[in-house]
Amino acid sequence: MKIAIIGHKRIPSNEGGIEKGVEQHSVRMVARGHEVTAFNRGGHNVFGKEYDREKLKEYKGVKIITIPTVKGAASVPLYSFLATIRAAFSGYDVVSYRASGSCAMIPLAKFLGLKVVASLHGIDSQREKWGGFASKYLEFGEKMAATKADVCLVLSQNMKDYIDKKYNANSVLFANGIDKPEIFSPEIIKEKYGLEKDGYILSLGRIVPEKGLHYLINAFKKCKTDKKLVVAGGNGSKQDYYNELVALADGDERIIFTGYVMGKEIAELYSNAYIFALPSNLEGMANSLLEAMSYGNCCLVSDIPENTEVVGEHAEIFKKGDEQELLEKLQQLADSPQLVAEYKNAASEYILERYNWDLVVDQMLRVYSGDVIEYKIVLSEYQDIKEIQNIR
Repeated sequence: MKIAIIGHKRIPSNEGGIEKGVEQHSVRMVARGHEVTAFNRGGHNVFGKEYDREKLKEYKGVKIITIPTVKGAASVPLYSFLATIRAAFSGYDVVSYRASGSCAMIPLAKFLGLKVVASLHGIDSQREKWGGFASKYLEFGEKMAATKADVCLVLSQNMKDYIDKKYNANSVLFANGIDKPEIFSPEIIKEKYGLEKDGYILSLGRIVPEKGLHYLINAFKKCKTDKKLVVAGGNGSKQDYYNELVALADGDERIIFTGYVMGKEIAELYSNAYIFALPSNLEGMANSLLEAMSYGNCCLVSDIPENTEVVGEHAEIFKKGDEQELLEKLQQLADSPQLVAEYKNAASEYILERYNWDLVVDQMLRVYSGDVIEYKIVLSEYQDIKEIQNIR
């Protein structure tokens, strides 16, 4: 097939979960013989222009077209409009729109005769960084994904329930994936931050209000432990929130802000954490949670369905926004290395058996070709084959 992908910022990049997914999907689709074009968005890396990469025309066989845009609220509408126009005259078999902002252009795509699959990675209209017109625009985008796309893919059962009920739709579950990682000893992180194996609690991801990091810092400050709290990640456009967190942590020398991290430093942070914490108010399906579990981490997560669907019984869970319960769970884990070890021992095998990039791509290619199938069915087929092979 000839496939176009619209809606991410840029690939390759580490700017967010959508970008990670687009990179994994497109490279694997090309490896299977498909022709894939990723419509990158112009502009600087969201974490600062110092992290900009060279503008590529090709990446691991994926054709890249960079669409120029402008700063501010008009950037996504302009980018997705121009990308849609370009796609309409390029003979694609299917156009894959990612996230609700780009999905606002689906009516135009359908008018121009394109086959459209929409992928919603979260309820973007409810994210705290948006408001006013932006939230309404994103809500319009999710409505177009639900009602005008040939297929609407969603990342969680909670999101499916929301989309189907609100728009009288029939959305289809997909998933993020994960690969088995390489484990590293603490070298970079020891030199830069003085971190040792099992010497810190880690939170890694975009530093935005819906991640709930203010709950984590408030709870950790009251936790009686000599372990450190590492808040790793860039703040994107939310400098005020980042500054608020830094002020909140002031006076507690155990709390470390690393800023934007990349490559082997990320792997070392995951490899050596005592606990991984994800206190989110809102998620789609957090790549960082899948990654943390794949590294064999003990995870502590808020009880939003998007987290609990992923971890099952293999993580500690606290009520979203409840700093007292979060403190109690932190203290329990800090005082119980045996309990932490039990979670660690089970985490990697559990997550790697359920989330797999190749199976995600299997599902997407089948959906693109007209076989509308949910990820859990593809996973079930794979597990059945695996069981037969084991028996043989």
